[in-house]
Amino acid sequence: MIKVKLIQYTKDPERVVAMAARLCYSPIGAEELAETMSDVQVEKLVNKIISLGHASTLEHVSFTFAIEGVSRVLTHQLVRHRIASYSQQSQRYVSEHDFEYIVPPTVSSTPGAQAKFDALMEQIRVVYDELVELGVHKEDARYVLANAAETKIVATFNARSLQNFFALRCCNRAHWEIRELADKMVEQVKHAAPLLFKNAGASCVATGHCPEGSMTCGKLAEMLKLRDL
Repeated sequence: MIKVKLIQYTKDPERVVAMAARLCYSPIGAEELAETMSDVQVEKLVNKIISLGHASTLEHVSFTFAIEGVSRVLTHQLVRHRIASYSQQSQRYVSEHDFEYIVPPTVSSTPGAQAKFDALMEQIRVVYDELVELGVHKEDARYVLANAAETKIVATFNARSLQNFFALRCCNRAHWEIRELADKMVEQVKHAAPLLFKNAGASCVATGHCPEGSMTCGKLAEMLKLRDL
């Protein structure tokens, strides 16, 4: 079960974004702008920035998530999103004698598949333990561990990178596990910064059309219902 929590983010993120955008065209300084802009002005400017796709000012605000109950398969995909910062639980220093693991839905729903899956995970546990008992360092014994092994990671994104992450990973064609993570993340940032992430989600939700061409999931109408929620 994926557990994700937005543990920290830039204070008043939408005002910061609006201030940064307004500064580009203002003779006064950022601090004065932040203090004098009304909530109505902030909302109007943020909406304009988003609609025009002028996203560079979104890079001034960041969001940090604590993520647990995910596989190494997921984190291998997650770290491909390069404009972010990551701190992951180390298999080099943390013992994996009793590692938990993630079972894909197609394994748990296929007759006979989970028994084979579970048996292999138990065999890996045994071999890992035996290697360590023989004196093999944990950093080398970990080579036998499966991608299914559960891990924990802290990830920090700026708002622009988050929007890109959601566009790719909330898509129905994304891998099921990272899509579940992205859906949980987007729900939380919408509470923290509703203007910035008003239509955040899969590309079709953000733009109103599917970029996948012949590889579309065929659920555009269903996905568009998520807009402006």
